[in-house]
Amino acid sequence: MNNLIVINTSLDPWFNLALEEYLLDKVTDYGNILFLWQNANTVVIGKNQNPWRECRSELLEAEGGKLARRSTGGGAVYHDLGNLNFSFILARSNQDFNLQARIITQAVKKFGIEAYVNGRNDIVTDEGKFSGNAFTYRKNRALHHGTILVDVNREKLGRYLQVSKEKMEAKGIKSVQSRIVNLKEYNNTITIDEVRKRIIEAFIKEFGECAVLNQFENENILDQNFDISEVNRLYEIYSSWEFRYAEAPKFDIEWTNRFSWGEVVIHLTLKNGVIVKSMIYSDALDEMFISSIQQCFNNVLFKKEEMANAVLKGNKNCPVNPDSPMAKDIAEYILSKEM
Repeated sequence: MNNLIVINTSLDPWFNLALEEYLLDKVTDYGNILFLWQNANTVVIGKNQNPWRECRSELLEAEGGKLARRSTGGGAVYHDLGNLNFSFILARSNQDFNLQARIITQAVKKFGIEAYVNGRNDIVTDEGKFSGNAFTYRKNRALHHGTILVDVNREKLGRYLQVSKEKMEAKGIKSVQSRIVNLKEYNNTITIDEVRKRIIEAFIKEFGECAVLNQFENENILDQNFDISEVNRLYEIYSSWEFRYAEAPKFDIEWTNRFSWGEVVIHLTLKNGVIVKSMIYSDALDEMFISSIQQCFNNVLFKKEEMANAVLKGNKNCPVNPDSPMAKDIAEYILSKEM
């Protein structure tokens, strides 16, 4: 059976993850598929992770980045153009992590870099991890994908993956912090293009000759070979707020602030990105206001604009005077929060 290499120049994480899923589920005429891709300024969280726990998504998006959720487990990672992503898609019966990892270690060995697999399915040097790997399965098909840190911006990686110190009790998988290294630290002449070439060479050496779909040569090649409407349908899922945020496990978050009229503690319970329970504690003298306002948050999306709007406008269970200075103070406080 023929093998396939797909090289895509899209830097959009939602499109790349949609195309990857399409290759896994729909492109079954090839024995083994290698998909090489990059994302620009992106945080990708694992399937079972809580975005509010793992990254500063508001800061990321304010600076032109994107948050994505992938279909595999594992932890949160930062992608930029100093990182190359690889995906191995193959028959489930042929899934062999050590063999696939060997393609990566043999590729980087061409640059004089010795690498091996550690106990967490990471590909590492003696000094740290440059490739995290994750897996998923669909009936008789398997996906193994991972990162290759060549020259990733460490400052942005640390800034976006730095979680707020707000008190948060959350279920879900927390990222395991590991010492990371860029391959450029070992060989300052290494480039993404050269790493890509070496991976392709190692893949062909392992699996034999391959058909190649190369987006560098023809911008419309995906339209010619795949059902692009199905890829676009998957894109709508991967890009949606509901998939990226509302898939988060149930968790609690607590905010505390002192206003001129008293201290307020806002305790929220969220499920699927929606506030399902809220408790407001305060030493404010206006006890009636505090009692009523906690009903404003129930069934509101965990978006600060919607929460602030709920405080100012109220509802039938939360009769709030829109001119209330206390309501305005709380709304302004919510809008100031980084989420």
